[in-house]
Amino acid sequence: MLYLENIPHERLTNFVKCYWFSDTQESEGEYTILPDGYFDLIYRFVGEKHQRTFLTGTWVKPIDVPYEKHTRYFGVRFKLLASEYIFNIPIQTIIDTSLDLSPGYWTEGQDIFTSFGVFSARMQKVIDKIIPGIGLVDSRKFRLFQILYECQGNISVRELSEKVGWSSRQINRWFNSQFGLSMKTFTNILKCHAAYQSIAQGELKPVGNYHDQSHFIKEVKRFTGTTPKILHENKNVRFLQLSTRGKK
Repeated sequence: MLYLENIPHERLTNFVKCYWFSDTQESEGEYTILPDGYFDLIYRFVGEKHQRTFLTGTWVKPIDVPYEKHTRYFGVRFKLLASEYIFNIPIQTIIDTSLDLSPGYWTEGQDIFTSFGVFSARMQKVIDKIIPGIGLVDSRKFRLFQILYECQGNISVRELSEKVGWSSRQINRWFNSQFGLSMKTFTNILKCHAAYQSIAQGELKPVGNYHDQSHFIKEVKRFTGTTPKILHENKNVRFLQLSTRGKK
């Protein structure tokens, strides 16, 4: 499987994690997507035929996804703040699932899919026109997500509340209504996601703010369905985010 990523322009980084492309080529089977603290806009092709355009919610559990030969995906991975300020919708209704969109959503014709480079450049222009000015974004939410992604979830709700000047109760109320999960759950997902690459490299000890080894194993199992050891052993077979196959 081939997998590629392009990073967005700096002015979009508060909303966009990356543009990505995957091609199953001659392989087929099933892989597992692990929670990562983002959501995606995805265009799916089998051969040259566009089959589906859809928006995923945030994953809070591992999702098994079957794939066929010659299946291509063009995607944009968004930070959670984008759901409110780019899509103008709460994504709590599609947590651990997806929402079908019109085939031509954000695209004009099929030439945007000529190459991954063309797709990335076009998506950049579309999103750039949509994003609001800084003054139109609640500064507390802006700062909240800057801190969360930068520290990879290694911060307490209380400390974060003090840094952004927003009560823990208000933050959790907004998180649950907009994203369908508590902020504590979200920080734990970010912490677990930050450990994936270390696990892939064989580092099975706690990475980040965990009490001890047993707490680390428990949290990894909570969001991946298995232990760090099994994740490492299956990094190139089952778990997409730990795989090194075909990456460029």
